[in-house]
Amino acid sequence: MPALACCVDAAVSPPPPYAFAGWDSTLPAPPPTNTAVPAPAWSPAHSSLLYRVDGWGAPYFTVNCNGNVSVRPYGVNTLPHQEIDLLKVVKKASDPKNMGGLGLQLPLVVRFPDVLKNRLESLQSSFDFAIQSQGYEAHYQGVYPVKCNQDRFVVEDIVKFGSGFRFGLEAGSKPELLLAMSCLCNGSPEALLVCNGFKDVEYISLALVARKLHLNTVIVLEQEEELDTVINVSKKLGVRPVIGVRAKLRTKHSGHFGSTSGEKGKFGLTTTQILRVVKKLQQYEMLDCLQLLHFHIGSQIPSTALLADGVGEAAQIYCELVRLGAFMRVIDIGGGLGIDYDGSKSQDSDVSVAYSLQEYASAVVEAVRLVCDRKGVKHPVMCSESGRAIVSHHSILVFEAVSTSSHDSPQVSALGLQYFGELLTDDALTDYRNLSAAAIHGEYDTCLLYAEQLKQRCIEQFKEGSLGMEQLAAVDGLCELVSKAIGVSDPVRTYHVNLSIFTSIPDLWGIGQLFPIIPIHRLDEKPGVRGILSDLTCDSDGKIDKFIGGESSLPLHELEGNGGLDGDCPAYYLGMFLGGAYEEALGGVHNLFGGPSVVRVSQSDGPHSFAVTRAVPGPSCGDVLRVMQHEPELMFQTLKHRIEEFADDGGSSIMALTNGLACSFNNMPYLAAAASCSLTAAAGSNGYYYCNDESFAASGDSVGAEEEQWSYCVA
Repeated sequence: MPALACCVDAAVSPPPPYAFAGWDSTLPAPPPTNTAVPAPAWSPAHSSLLYRVDGWGAPYFTVNCNGNVSVRPYGVNTLPHQEIDLLKVVKKASDPKNMGGLGLQLPLVVRFPDVLKNRLESLQSSFDFAIQSQGYEAHYQGVYPVKCNQDRFVVEDIVKFGSGFRFGLEAGSKPELLLAMSCLCNGSPEALLVCNGFKDVEYISLALVARKLHLNTVIVLEQEEELDTVINVSKKLGVRPVIGVRAKLRTKHSGHFGSTSGEKGKFGLTTTQILRVVKKLQQYEMLDCLQLLHFHIGSQIPSTALLADGVGEAAQIYCELVRLGAFMRVIDIGGGLGIDYDGSKSQDSDVSVAYSLQEYASAVVEAVRLVCDRKGVKHPVMCSESGRAIVSHHSILVFEAVSTSSHDSPQVSALGLQYFGELLTDDALTDYRNLSAAAIHGEYDTCLLYAEQLKQRCIEQFKEGSLGMEQLAAVDGLCELVSKAIGVSDPVRTYHVNLSIFTSIPDLWGIGQLFPIIPIHRLDEKPGVRGILSDLTCDSDGKIDKFIGGESSLPLHELEGNGGLDGDCPAYYLGMFLGGAYEEALGGVHNLFGGPSVVRVSQSDGPHSFAVTRAVPGPSCGDVLRVMQHEPELMFQTLKHRIEEFADDGGSSIMALTNGLACSFNNMPYLAAAASCSLTAAAGSNGYYYCNDESFAASGDSVGAEEEQWSYCVA
């Protein structure tokens, strides 16, 4: 038995093609090719094509000549020296402070406000061009639905960047309304504050107070019953409201995101209900308050044909409201402006759209203009709530692959197979002999059949206790060698990533939303393997095995050493792109993994390519414990008393353990390099690393203010 165990456990190189290690015969080899054409050297352009970067990434992401992903902060107007090497941003953020970095732990969200600004300007210019070219006699002014990403700096940036063209905000809850009210105090006085969602007295009171504060607030009725509350509260507060109605259109978006559209959609009023609203407003002499029509076909509208159909129907309702005496002024087409997650430009996919920004804007303007001209109605101000299209591109999630599961099969010697065979039952031994015979004759399908039968019989023997673990491993290795020789073995590896999918990419788990995921460096090297991604959580759903392009695995490079957890080996970084909408707001704390660290990066001209204007460490273990109502301070005191009670190797050791424990509460929950562990032995500190609480607390504030910038030169 020892000889077989040694054979199974030995680390050997894989067998040559079609050869069964340790066998006295080989499978017939395929005939040699007559001519060999050398493959061209792999280049960044090959990687760009492989990962479809020019499809989903244009015009903001590209692969540079160094094989790294570059960010083009101004889209097509970005000059070569303005491109930002994403790997250099990540290295600067994650390198230790004593090496000139910020010392942030991954996963990491990198925000590019310049991209956000460019998205806003592109949307506005697309509508401006459509309006001018079609002779439309009103203007466009959009609003950002803050539910897409409520981060303070994202919302404040949108208000600041959009103030020149009256860009406003949309709220769907009371805290979102408070947020929008505060931010719009610094925006354009003409910017719209659109109040959507279900409303109670307090919500409506807040909206009317906002109007009293000279914010251009519109209360959109989602339910007919809300009108009574609006009328009553407006009288009590002495504020004349501006009212909108959300219409349930007959036009229906049939894709995954179209469930809120159609007559049976979650939100909005039917034509019958709208007529009752008009009648009641007439009774209260408030019909002049009705000024906005809102509708929503659904997110990710796939084609301009569907868009034009829905907008045309809504424009008919708008014109009818004008005919009925309402003082209509604005048509709000809601969300639905999609982005191309997979680069396919397809209208038949939930993760793509078959139009550009300009084509979208032109379709909307034309649909409204044609109906209004036919009805002789003055062209309304056009508004949209395009959240996904505004914020998705500006944010990138970067994470590490820390290890990989390989399936290298052991070589089994002839002597080992002999010992192995002596333990088999008669049926299993027959399968083994049949397998050998089929291999000799090149009967590949038969080989697989007998290999599977042999494996199942050995599993049964193992369960009965008549076969040891070494022998079971030997048959696994033998069957894998058969599969590899025939060419049907599964070459896909599992890459373990330092990430919680439930926290950072919840839409992928919840609704199967696909995002582009690619390595952000080594793109001048040809990927050698294919892999799926498995996260840190103790949950079988914590994996990514579906990728854009209908792929079930991702081309990846071999890890060098133990990935990013080995201080002597370079890390392998992956990036998830186009995830700036919804993911951060939806993420939870499954397995108590909190959110990522965040850096805010702006383009910097001159000799430097970028400047970090803000860096925030991700939530610590203590932070996520507080989310679940635990009290880390009390937990620490309990454990500290336990240390004092049971530690028996001196006061310095007790102090070191206590210090290390405190650091564990202050560190992020994600995997970290061994050198950063506060509880393992380290030279020069009585066997333990001592946490400097002051430096840790300061790390989150080191570049927290706009004026405290550092820049980094792109070589």
